[in-house]
Amino acid sequence: MKLKKIVLGMVAVLTLVTLTACGKKETSGDDSWKTIEKDKKVTIGLDDTFVPMGFKDEDGKIVGFDVDLAKAVFKEYDIKAEFQPIDWSMKENELENGTIDLIWNGYTVTKSREKKVLFTDPYAQNEQVLVTKKDSNITKAEDMKGKILGAQEGSSGYEAFNNQAKTLKDIVKDNDATLYASFNEAMIDLENGRINGLLIDKVYADYYLKQANKLNDYNIFSVGFKNENFAVGARKGDKELVKKINSAFKELQENGKYGEISKKWFGEELSLPKE
Repeated sequence: MKLKKIVLGMVAVLTLVTLTACGKKETSGDDSWKTIEKDKKVTIGLDDTFVPMGFKDEDGKIVGFDVDLAKAVFKEYDIKAEFQPIDWSMKENELENGTIDLIWNGYTVTKSREKKVLFTDPYAQNEQVLVTKKDSNITKAEDMKGKILGAQEGSSGYEAFNNQAKTLKDIVKDNDATLYASFNEAMIDLENGRINGLLIDKVYADYYLKQANKLNDYNIFSVGFKNENFAVGARKGDKELVKKINSAFKELQENGKYGEISKKWFGEELSLPKE
């Protein structure tokens, strides 16, 4: 009887491990392209509050520039792109664990991220800016001396704050930023005066304030950080997957679809950035 209980216990453990494994993709060094091609679907991780790249609209549908671009890319291969909201600060963990196949949501190429993921060619450019209220009289980085700065946790802006421009880090209150899970929360705190300035992606600031009809109520200005490239992040072993995405980028540029998508979201036809 005792032996029977032990055997049953081992079976239960093995069953649990098997069920857990079924919920994740294989994350070995092998390329997952063949699996994606066979299953006809790819899972993309995103912060679903990051306008206009990937976010939930009023009906709860995930939309945005990156969403349209990803759909167009995988349509080239008759593959359905599915979108999975994730904790942006845990994005690389989600990728490595196999919960998602790609990180695609205004994901900036940085040296630290290049150590963790394999990037595609860049498909858009961005700049980190400071947003402040008009009545704050904060119109340049130096005006943030002793002031409270906000930033998104796990963002390239916060990484640049710590690594690129020591002048900003040295002058803000506590030499650090108040961190938020999303820019939406940070914008609410900025509007209510709980922070004095917000370090944020220019694409987000421009779109958010325009949609809210508040462009005239805020200052948006550069803090001297280097311009950024957005790219798609894949696991290190997914070389064929990245190759397929890069090839589709070029095709969409040539057939005008990239320009069509960019005009829809940015009001102008853009071209793929030069590497």
